[in-house]
Amino acid sequence: MAAAIKALNAKIRSNPYTDYICSTHFWGPASNFGIPLAAVMDTQKDPEIVSGPMTGALVAYSATFMRYAFAVSPPNYLLFGCHLVNFTAQSVQGYRYLNYWKFGGREASLAAKAKAEGAGIADKASDLAAQAKSQAVDLAGKAKAEAKDLANKVSS
Repeated sequence: MAAAIKALNAKIRSNPYTDYICSTHFWGPASNFGIPLAAVMDTQKDPEIVSGPMTGALVAYSATFMRYAFAVSPPNYLLFGCHLVNFTAQSVQGYRYLNYWKFGGREASLAAKAKAEGAGIADKASDLAAQAKSQAVDLAGKAKAEAKDLANKVSS
């Protein structure tokens, strides 16, 4: 059994592509790609949930490991690409955090929400007023018809 495993390992290691696929130079970055994918997906979420300290830590982490990707021998371009994507996505998140919490984005967002709610309330009030007006016109027409019938009964 050990000889069969040794032979299989020798066969895998003899081919440069399968040797790379079976190495930590491939599987380390491949499994690490979950972090940048999550960061890219988070750019579509509300900036209120972005954590400033965590974003800063992830920017520093990605910058450090981008450098490390070239410090190892042979250079690990897949690791570099993974951390480049993460660095970029976390930098965008950092910008969104600063814009929302430090540069007036929160106030603008709250003002826009209040304006939208105010417009919704105004539309609802206008609809209710139109409904009340149509009901008043209907009631006035009914009252006029009943008055006419009563006048006809009295005169006959």
